[in-house]
Amino acid sequence: MTPAIIELKNLEKSFGKVKAVDDLTLSIPSGKIIGLLGPNGSGKSTLFKLINGLLQPTKGSVLIDGLAPSVESKKIISYLPERTYLNDWMKVRDIFDFFNDFYEDFDRIKAKEMLSVLKLDENYPLKTLSKGNKEKVQLILVMSRKSKVYLLDEPIGGVDPAARDFILETILSNYKEDATMIISTHLISDIEKVFDEVILLNQGRLYDYDSVDSIREKTGKSVDELFREVFRC
Repeated sequence: MTPAIIELKNLEKSFGKVKAVDDLTLSIPSGKIIGLLGPNGSGKSTLFKLINGLLQPTKGSVLIDGLAPSVESKKIISYLPERTYLNDWMKVRDIFDFFNDFYEDFDRIKAKEMLSVLKLDENYPLKTLSKGNKEKVQLILVMSRKSKVYLLDEPIGGVDPAARDFILETILSNYKEDATMIISTHLISDIEKVFDEVILLNQGRLYDYDSVDSIREKTGKSVDELFREVFRC
């Protein structure tokens, strides 16, 4: 059996009376690309922040490779948040310098190779780049780390179809088979072909967690079709 890289036990995160994550217990294995799916407000981004140590649980626990969220666990997690966090005044090379200094597993050569595919120069200021290219640069940073866990929050949201193709190709061509990648997305039909497994959340609770093949076999539907039926999208 594939060993678990992420263990969630009775995990809960409340904001006042609202439970963004509600009694979530999961064992997530290494070596999988997993879709984290659910309607708006289902707790996807909150779960990512809990795993990455940006939020503290109200109840329950999170373990990443046996570690509680901490400085040590962040060394093995590469996280792409939903919103761009890069400063417009920086040049691409400044960001590469920052990641090179901050993360021991950052591969600058790989980052420059991916940047060259975009026909972008390290000396470009971020403020001169389109929204799509800024998001691609942020993805390059994430995928240039040799991490055990990759958390990608809506990596293809808000970009055009051509940019989506580049992003998916970048993810697949730089993904390490022994790592775990969890991708949150609303654009399921565009990306479900890369998933090994999917986690379905509804109002912070686990609706289902299964392999894509098993879901298709037991329901006769694609993941996108099942999602639309369950959540009436």
